Amino acid sequence: MLRAIIVDDEQPAREELAELLSEVDDLTVIGECSNALEAIQTIHRLQPDVVFLDIQMPKINGLEMAAMLDPANMPHIVFVTAYDEYAIKAFEQHAFDYLLKPVDLQRLTKTIFRLKNAKTVNNNLQLIADTALKHIPCYGHNRIFLLRLEEVEYLSSELSGVHVVGMTQSGYTQLTLKILEEKTSFTRCHRQYLINLDQVGEIQLLENGSAEVITRSGKHIPVSRRYLKPLKEQLGLS
Repeated sequence: MLRAIIVDDEQPAREELAELLSEVDDLTVIGECSNALEAIQTIHRLQPDVVFLDIQMPKINGLEMAAMLDPANMPHIVFVTAYDEYAIKAFEQHAFDYLLKPVDLQRLTKTIFRLKNAKTVNNNLQLIADTALKHIPCYGHNRIFLLRLEEVEYLSSELSGVHVVGMTQSGYTQLTLKILEEKTSFTRCHRQYLINLDQVGEIQLLENGSAEVITRSGKHIPVSRRYLKPLKEQLGLS
């Protein structure tokens, strides 16, 4: 039984696709989301087999959202779009498949047949590695929000998730440090930390050969010996 999530900012479109999927054998819709922020959390929580993902969404579009997903737990992505040019781009990004709105049941049935016969996700979806992130989706204090990259001082991996520390507000994200390192300009200074080089005030050398970054706002961030030399080189301090 395939487990599916529908992501679309328009409720009528979600309802229409859910109704079509209800006519398909061996598939159940386990969630519906109206935006990328909600969808990322839902995907992490429910671990669906396939996500029917609208491309044209506000703030974070479908292509950007797909780039935020953890490659280690990547579901199949079927892009849904009303625009042919987006459908072509989706294929260029190696999505499993795409559907044009309004979705045709016969075309949808073919997609489901292919999904049922797909052995692994990686055989059908190459990572969207060239898509750089512009925002970090965060949650905290019963809310979800976006932080622009320039607003972030540093990120740290904690037991409760990746902590995103901003200049005016902070939160947690379900994106991994690995994804954030690959798809942003943040620099690793420690196994558990990434920093925004623009927010570095100084590097303070310690007696044991390690160091600390002191941000412009006065926060202290550990720097391990492994990352000290490349960090100094990037800052032009070597």
